[in-house]
Parts: sequence; C-alpha cells; structure tokens
Amino acid sequence: MKNYITHHDWKIIEEGFHPFENEVTESLLSIGNGRMGQRGNFEEKFSGHTLQGSYIAGVWFPDKTRVGWWKNGYPDYFAKVINATNWIGIYLTIDGEEIDLNTAKIISFYRELDMQTGLLSRNSTIEISGGKHLKISSERFCSLAQDELGVIKYDVTALNFSGNLKVEFLLDGTIKNKDANHGELFWEELNQSSHTYGAELTLQTKKSPWATVPQFQICTAMAFDVYQDSEKLDFESSENSKEKYVSRTVSLEIKENKELSFYKYAVNLSSENHGISSFTLVAQNILSISKSMGYEALKAAHAAAWEKSWSRNDIKIEGDTAAQQGIRFNIFHLIQTYTGADARLNIGPKGFTGEKYGGVTYWDTEAYCIPFYLAAADASVARNLLVYRHNHLQKAIENATKLGFKNGAALYPMVTMNGEECHNEWEITFEEIHRNGAIAYAIYDYVNYTGDKAYIADFGAEVLIGISRFWAQRVNWSKEKEKYVMLGVTGPNEYENNVNNNFYTNYLAVWVLKYTLEVLKTLNENARLEIFNKTNFEKEAETKLWQDIIKKMYFPYDEKLGVYLQQDGFLDKELISAADITEHRPINQKWSWDRILRSCFIKQADVLQGFYFFEDDFSEEELQKNFDFYEPMTVHESSLSPCVHSILACKLGKTEKAYEMYVRTARLDLDDYNNDTEDGLHITSMAGTWMSLVKGFGGFRVKDGVVHIDPFLPEQWKSISFRVGVRGALLEVNLKKEQIHIKNLTEVPIKVVVKGIENIISAHAEFLV
Repeated sequence: MKNYITHHDWKIIEEGFHPFENEVTESLLSIGNGRMGQRGNFEEKFSGHTLQGSYIAGVWFPDKTRVGWWKNGYPDYFAKVINATNWIGIYLTIDGEEIDLNTAKIISFYRELDMQTGLLSRNSTIEISGGKHLKISSERFCSLAQDELGVIKYDVTALNFSGNLKVEFLLDGTIKNKDANHGELFWEELNQSSHTYGAELTLQTKKSPWATVPQFQICTAMAFDVYQDSEKLDFESSENSKEKYVSRTVSLEIKENKELSFYKYAVNLSSENHGISSFTLVAQNILSISKSMGYEALKAAHAAAWEKSWSRNDIKIEGDTAAQQGIRFNIFHLIQTYTGADARLNIGPKGFTGEKYGGVTYWDTEAYCIPFYLAAADASVARNLLVYRHNHLQKAIENATKLGFKNGAALYPMVTMNGEECHNEWEITFEEIHRNGAIAYAIYDYVNYTGDKAYIADFGAEVLIGISRFWAQRVNWSKEKEKYVMLGVTGPNEYENNVNNNFYTNYLAVWVLKYTLEVLKTLNENARLEIFNKTNFEKEAETKLWQDIIKKMYFPYDEKLGVYLQQDGFLDKELISAADITEHRPINQKWSWDRILRSCFIKQADVLQGFYFFEDDFSEEELQKNFDFYEPMTVHESSLSPCVHSILACKLGKTEKAYEMYVRTARLDLDDYNNDTEDGLHITSMAGTWMSLVKGFGGFRVKDGVVHIDPFLPEQWKSISFRVGVRGALLEVNLKKEQIHIKNLTEVPIKVVVKGIENIISAHAEFLV
C-alpha cells in the first residue's frame, strides 16, 4: 500500500516527484470526457517509468490470441482499446539540449488533478546543464463541453539565464500498446499534413487477417498559439515529419524571467462518428471555434459542465478527509468514463486510464455500474447500457452455438467489444458463466428502479428468454442426488476453477428462470405473441422444463455450520483465515496457481454475492452465519470484493468491518492496495464504492419501485449526504447520527420508507426524523 498522495477533499495532489511511482500517478491523474481519455503523462519527453496512453471510445483492434495450446471454441482474438495518437506532446530544446524530465534535476515539483473542475495542472522547476533553472507550468483538460477537444496551456520561464528555445508541438501515432500480444503496432497512416500554426494526422487500424471486424479511422488535428507575458506573438514554424508522426517546431529567444506561454488545441475524431472525407473540415471547424473562444473561455465552459454534473452527483462526508477524497475520486472517474450518450459504447474495467483487460466489456457493467448510473443520471443512460446487450443478442446466441447449445440459447461473452467472445483463458471463457445471470439481474434492477416496463416488451424479454434457455441446457439431472446440478463452472471466486455446483451460479440460474416466467406473464397478449413468434418459444414444453429446474435445483449446504457451500467439496479444504497468511501478499502475485487453487482463500464475494443480490431471500441469521464463515477467508484481491462486503457488514451492524471495507474500495487506487494501479484505475469497482456508501451506509434500496432508507453511519463520520434520482424524482438525503433529512427537489411526489415507516414526500417538500 502506498501513501504519497496528499489527502484533500477535492484534489489529487502529488507534492514532490516520485519517479518510481510515476505510472501509478499517471493512472490517478487520467482525464477524459466519455468520448476520449488521456493518462496523466508529461507533455515533455520523459524516458523514465511511463505508460503513454491516449484512448478514443469505441476504437479497438482484434489482437491475435496468444495461448500455449488451442482448445475448441477459443476466440481467434482478444479485443483491445488501442493506444491512439499522442496529442499532448510539447518537446523542449534549450541551447541544443533536449529536455528530458527523467534526467533533469528536479528542484521543485507539484501536480494536481482538481476534480471539481476536471483540470490537470503541474508546477515544476528543473535544473539542466550549466546550472540553468527552468520553471514549467501546465494545465490541460479533455473538454466535457466539447467531447472531441483537448486543450493545454503550457508556460516556461528561464529563471537565471537567457538563450534559444525550440518548442516542438507534435502528433505521434507511433505509440504501441504495452499489452500487445505479439508486440505489433496496430495503426497504419492514411495521411498527414501541417502548416505554420498546426498539423493533422489520420490513421487507420490495420486489416486483421484472422478476424472479420471493421477497420477504424481516427483523425487528430492540432493548432497552437504563442504568447510572451500575455502578448500574442507572431511566429514561424518548421515541419518535422515521418511515418505516423508530424510536428511543427517554433524557435524563440527565451529571456530571463520572461514567461512564454503556449496554447495547444487538439481534436480527436473517429470514423464511428464522422465520415472520413469530412475529417479535415470538422477538425478545422472545431479548432477555429476553439481558438477564437480562447483558452479561458473553453476552460470556463468545461468547468461549468463539471459543476452541473457535481450538483447532481456529489457525495459529502463530514469528518473524514480520506473517505471524502476517495468517494469523489471514484465518482469523478465514473462520470468522465461513460456519459451514456451512445448505446454503442460500454464501460471497460480500466476506462480510459490504462490497457489491462483491453478496455472491453465485462459483467462488471451490469453487476456494479448500472446501480450508479440509475441513481446518478437520467434513466436513458442505464437503458443504453442494456440496449447495448440487446444489440449483441444474436452474437450471444452464436457464442452459445459454438459451445454446443441450441434453440436460441444465449451465452453473453465474458469479454467483448462487439458481442463476440474474445477471452482466451479457458476457466473464464467456458466456465465463468454467472456473467449471463448478471445481465438478466440488471434488467430486473432497471425495471424495478425506473418503472420502464416498455423496456421488457421492446428489448428485455428476448434477452431473458435467450439466457434462460442457456441455463436450462447447462444443467443436467443427477440420478444420485435426484436434483439438477451444474458441473464444471467457475464462480465469482476465480481462485477456484472447474468446480461443481457453485452455489451462487446455481442460485442465479434458478432466479433467472423464475424472473423470466414472471416477466412473460406481465406482457399483454399481443406483445407476448410477438415475442414468442420472434424467439420460437415453445410455451408449454419450455415452461414445464424451467419450472422443474426451479423446483429441483441442487444447492450445496452444510447443516452443521448452517451455511451454503461455495461449491461441492469446499469443506475438504483446510479452512484458515486470510489473517493467518504470513507470507507476502497479494497471493495472486506471490503464490503458484496450484497453491492458490488448493487453498480456501477467496478472491471476492461468491456465496456472499448471492446474499447481496437477493438479500430479501435470506434471513439476517443466515446472512450472519455465511458472512462470518466466508469473509475471514476472503483476500479481497479483486477490486470488486470490498464493496459487497461493506454493504453486507452495514446490514449486520458490523461497524469496523464496514468502514474497513469502504476505505479499501474507496482508496483502492489512491493507495494502490493491490499493487496494480500502474496498469490503470479500477473504474467498475468505483461504482462499487458508490454502492458501498449509498446502499451500505445510506441504507438506500428500491423495492417494488419504492425507495427505502435505513442508514448506518460509521463512528468516523459526522454526516453524509447524497442525491439519488428515482422514477422522475430527485431526492437529497442528509444523514447524521440521530437525524435523517430528505428533500424532494422535483415536482414529482414520491413514497419513501424510512426505517420501516412509509412516508409520502410531496413536490419540493422535506422530511425530517
């Protein structure tokens, strides 16, 4: 665990340069706007520890799968959001010496990300050869007001010398993915051009010889201005170009204690949103408008967009700066990762902050992210996430067909960009099938929360039928047990592979079958017939089979302990606490895989994931026994683990454990708990942080469309407040130790059950207890 980031309510601050943690800091200081993202890299040349990262939403490449040996059904490729043109580059040369921040002597250094305004800034003073001291200050943002625009203000001052300064403004398309399976570059150049005041570079993804997927084109264009002491200068520039690289260099005299300011405006366009033939016209139009507005006006518009977002989504914690910084950090990255404006897009586990997991879609979206977007945004945002899955239904059916399933059974991929499975680890690709159930659960969650029953008829019912058909074919009848069983699966605990009868998977499958049958009954006759015809649903035969599975599914259970077993044979393990691990952790980086598989240690909530999803199906006594049994064996080496445990601990009144797990999820990346933040942030677990606060300590639930509030504050906090949108109403919830204060900020009256007592809060009314 690291502790070099300053605690602050609104800012992520690095005081003094930490070169060996630079890749971690780059992740923490990533900025984006839903359409593009940029790691917190330096503008200048830097030869030290760095992962250069510029990413554009929806643009990816099918990297050829690399495995030791092939299995039938393996995907041909692993999809990756690929590193795009580096648009931030501003290289300095002073009196013939190229500035490299890795080799220059750092005299002073400070950088921060202001989450309130979405502004990344840095102030530093360096010493180069001859004892020359140079002050560098920079600000930049990816505009939340114009999501194809990035802007940089870059200032340099010679503190004790005068000399010649060359400034190279560059667009670099030679960057490659660190995680490329075969080390290849994914881009080829289509064209480039430049002029005195700017340049343009257009790239295209290479044509894949092993996958039939589209080629993407991106156009990155820049323009720049030069000022001295706030006065705009006329200048000439020279071109430097090579394949996939174009720049313009300006030569100036730098005078002692005279500040030179450079403004760089950059546009990133994608063929997903523009015709290639219009790239230049669109780019130049945006740049022209941006330059005429000027840096300060653009920054103000960007800050105003953030202010509007925070007015809806901010969470305030009184009395705990570390916790306050943590939740705002998580919300900040969720907002700038996904805006919900485009149903073609989804949320990668690392968002725009790194390359691990390829930036692709996992079950994390449905299980963890949708609850956040349901409460923190218009209902259309969560709806688009579900429409994304409906749009991929036929691909999910194809995925299941490749594995031998039939009759429209659908298996959604563990990892995907276009609906096609592209994960190549057998225990994930073929066995971790609980992801199918998470998608069905998200449909339930959305309809329960929004009341949008039209979604079921328009999209949801088809998806539910496909998923239910998969479960009905995936189980088999055990003559010995006289029960249906589920063999050869991997549950959420990925430290167990190829197990039989994972409780969570079995329970989820039964729930999906029940829910699908209930949903079909609620449809009007015309809608039902239309869906039955469209899916070739055999009502009598399929309903009979599903009901039989619901009635006769096997759930492993130990009567003596009073707990559901994670899977058959779990009690054959040596059951010891994670607190007894005396060797270095995390075990997934320090132990052999063989040793991990034979241990009892749990990566993340597994049985307890079921208790979280289906809390009303179990008594508090059952939850208590299962929590006390499984949590001590959980090593929380998945970013998705602490939040679920925090929520359940709140329900059980376990103050210390709830707070411990909250801090762990809220500061997972800020403090680099699992020693992996350098690869990028854990965006989807950030939604889990929101859940742990709002659902855990806030006690917020929506049951049958009705809001329930039953809070539980840790000793460290004086109060918390948050806003949630439910069925057209926006509630502001303020919680203190002995007080619950709820405001209805809209015209929509809403029913709220507070600590079991029903109340109607009228339009713009308040409730205090």
